[in-house]
Amino acid sequence: MAWLENVIYKNQEIENERLELTDKNSLYYLSTNLTLRHCTVVLKVPASRLIINQARFIDCTFEVKQELKNHQQWIGASLKGCRFKGRLSGCDFGHWPEYGDGPEYQMGAIEDCDFSEARLDGCRIMGSDPATMRFPKWPCFTILEPVGRASELSRVKWPGRFGRVVVENLHKRPFATRSLTEYAPTIARQFETTPEEIRAVIEQFDFIVY
Repeated sequence: MAWLENVIYKNQEIENERLELTDKNSLYYLSTNLTLRHCTVVLKVPASRLIINQARFIDCTFEVKQELKNHQQWIGASLKGCRFKGRLSGCDFGHWPEYGDGPEYQMGAIEDCDFSEARLDGCRIMGSDPATMRFPKWPCFTILEPVGRASELSRVKWPGRFGRVVVENLHKRPFATRSLTEYAPTIARQFETTPEEIRAVIEQFDFIVY
């Protein structure tokens, strides 16, 4: 296996630049005391090649050119007024100090961010107000305050196995979970239903954004 080249951004403030994080042979660090303002960050690497730790992003655009899967390290960043484009699955954003002991989990935050041009699949906002976000439209759908609403959601009949596997276990999710965004075609495939059947149920709830 070839050695990866470390590309490190830290201890600096960068404004109005375009950062291309696309080299498969590099390991990218967006790290301590880094602040990006009005920058465009192009991501085309897997989650294992992207380390985010105590970085601040203000009014930046993230162009995700390759689906970013299971990247929890966004909770080590402070995001304000940022826009996301592309596909993200299993990613968490916001303030979740229970996730780890490092200082990055204490500074994690997200507000006023726009996901309307992204496809979110199993992504969560943790410990931050989802009311300041713009979420993607259908076929994505976003459950606001899923832990607190779990009992209400479990009272209706859901199609396929979605109710039994997902809804009935919402109360077990971390208390910090403020929103959960799913992608209906993925849910339909995993839980033996159809997007249309899912939509017929979520239309009943005013705390589900679609």
